[in-house]
Amino acid sequence: MFFDKQNAVVKRIDLSSSDVLRSSDSLHISYGIDRNFLYGCGISIASILKNNTDINFVFHIFTDYFDDEWERLFKALAYQYNTSLVIYVVDCEQLKSLPSTKNWSYATYFRFIIADYFSNQLDKMIYMDADIMCQGSLNELLHVTFNGDEVAAVVPERDSVWWAKRADALGIPSIEKGYFNAGFLLINLENWSRLNISTKAMELLSQEEVKTKLSFLDQDILNMLLTGKVIYLDKKYNTQYSLNYELQKDKKENPITSSTILVHYIGPTKPWHEWANYETAKPFLDARAASPWRKVPLLKAKNSNHLRYCAKHFYHQKSYPLFLKMYLKYFYQKLF
Repeated sequence: MFFDKQNAVVKRIDLSSSDVLRSSDSLHISYGIDRNFLYGCGISIASILKNNTDINFVFHIFTDYFDDEWERLFKALAYQYNTSLVIYVVDCEQLKSLPSTKNWSYATYFRFIIADYFSNQLDKMIYMDADIMCQGSLNELLHVTFNGDEVAAVVPERDSVWWAKRADALGIPSIEKGYFNAGFLLINLENWSRLNISTKAMELLSQEEVKTKLSFLDQDILNMLLTGKVIYLDKKYNTQYSLNYELQKDKKENPITSSTILVHYIGPTKPWHEWANYETAKPFLDARAASPWRKVPLLKAKNSNHLRYCAKHFYHQKSYPLFLKMYLKYFYQKLF
């Protein structure tokens, strides 16, 4: 393990419904987020519960921030759906030295803490990014079995051309056979611990030669470590879509279909942003309407990156007064 389990989690808050019936066959789902993704996380959980009334869940949320208002909302969610929900407040100091970008904070490394934390408690667990929304049954995932050294069930990203590019960039030829997106991981916790994946990942991240090869931070690291040790699932369990595609003149074909189970909203514009007013955000909006967040306003743009996209989207939506307002805010923030 790369961290001290006893000290990494500084507070545990059990918000589970008092009427929940815990069972040994529950599906455990975890999230690792900073405060900017708490809204999305709540709706992601609501979307799962709304579409899977026949499954017992236990949700585990690892975060660096949690206040009384968030506790009220997540507790209301747990009671609304009579489910188990536990918050883990994490000391992030040892993660802040790791590589990060404006789109990926140190919270991206929470998945390593999560896998280590539960390694001696559970056989398997789903890790899911908070920008993933559910619109179908997860029942098949209850029956995934692992063999040998298989560490995770994952969903491949893009195609064989992309895999070859990542294999070349990372210097791992076997990645040419498959490169996965780390936003969804069904983790075999026993093998993760036995093969010491978290420690090996941190060792790689400490090497300057390795860091220069990385474009997708811990996702690249996991592909390097788990090559040949994963089960590939259908893309319906991690269908990626960027709401910024809506801005393109020759917009990509919408990959979200009736058979899609998990929609992954990649990119800086998230469905909980007030400028994400598109039909493709419907899985999020439907779940929000069936959650304690139904009357909580969508989030406004704050930083310059969000203001820029906000202005672009309002212009695309022909909301010209809002476009002008956001563009001026963006221009002012860039100047000062």
